[in-house]
Amino acid sequence: MLIEVKVPQLPESVSEATLVAWKKKVGEFVERDENLIDLETDKVVLELPAPQAGVIVELIEVDGATVVSNQLIAKIDTAATAGAAAPAPAAAAAAPVASAPVAAKAEAAVMPAAKKAAADAGVDTSAIAGSGRDGRVLKEDVLAAAAKPAASKAAPAPAVVVAAGDRSEQRVPMSRLRQRVAERLVESQSTAAILTTFNEVNMKPVMDLRNKYKDRFEKEHGIKLGFMGFFVKAVVHALKKFPIVNASVDGNDIVYHGYYDIGVAVGSPRGLVVPVIRNADQLSLAQIEKQIADFGKRAQEGKLTIEELSGGTYTISNGGTFGSMMSTPIINPPQSAILGMHATKERAMVENGQVVVLPMMYLAQSYDHRIIDGREAVLSLVAIKEAIEDPARLLLDL
Repeated sequence: MLIEVKVPQLPESVSEATLVAWKKKVGEFVERDENLIDLETDKVVLELPAPQAGVIVELIEVDGATVVSNQLIAKIDTAATAGAAAPAPAAAAAAPVASAPVAAKAEAAVMPAAKKAAADAGVDTSAIAGSGRDGRVLKEDVLAAAAKPAASKAAPAPAVVVAAGDRSEQRVPMSRLRQRVAERLVESQSTAAILTTFNEVNMKPVMDLRNKYKDRFEKEHGIKLGFMGFFVKAVVHALKKFPIVNASVDGNDIVYHGYYDIGVAVGSPRGLVVPVIRNADQLSLAQIEKQIADFGKRAQEGKLTIEELSGGTYTISNGGTFGSMMSTPIINPPQSAILGMHATKERAMVENGQVVVLPMMYLAQSYDHRIIDGREAVLSLVAIKEAIEDPARLLLDL
């Protein structure tokens, strides 16, 4: 019996995907639920399991092909045995693979964007140790390899290397993730009336609280106590006071969300991703910290799901981890506001008429002025500031 293998239904926010590398060849046996191929979208890399056990008799689409939901990409014969002769069309499609089995094996772990970058730069991907999931070679790995000096003078120089004293250029295609990020940022700036309000927060109360309880917290909950959990709690506290900041625009309507799904921007080898903490108002500080740690780990491994990267009613971005002192974050549509955290620095401040040195952080909240007035924007940021400077407010709901 012939079974059709189709691209699964992609989420509404994902229009297409790229086939990374087939795990099986025509004529090979595959177990049910065994991964056939990885699908790279603009958000995550998905595994496509075999719907039934059987022999691959036809690969309709090749590595690197762009596909859409429910597109037919392969066929499996559940009655055939491994090594059985494949139909003529399938044999023809598989010929390039059979003629160069070594090359196919070497390129199986190379992402499409990395292949293109390697071709442009003249880099041999077989000599690159991939930093992606399961050792996959990413575009960033290729660019890093191209930037290194040649290991041997006898080795051919990459295409982008020119004579000393000249200026070089390198052209590489954007990854799907980078293309999507670019589209959304342009969309945000062209459709929303973005304005940013600033404030500064004294981090000493939270730092003192963390230092006092961090060891007991880790022992009790099995997770380190960071600062992001406090900010998630403070944001939810402020959004409850000013629901319009948690709302979004849909045509001529304002949609007020009765839940608090907070996106937390996380860096990954593929670029910036924003996994979402669902129902953050119902979670304890320990639960929030565990989710953030889990998101960070799986972002590095490329194991975040599309569902975890979709939705959200408000976003927090922490540029301070990279040393940023001040920035104006761009709203993640269709959300209407985003909080930018920055580096904590000791500064001379006046407190009770005395000059003291305090660990201060600049906060920036960008908002969509179409529905959020300056009053709500400023007061909601003040509410975040006050909650961080007096954490007891979060317990007493003040």
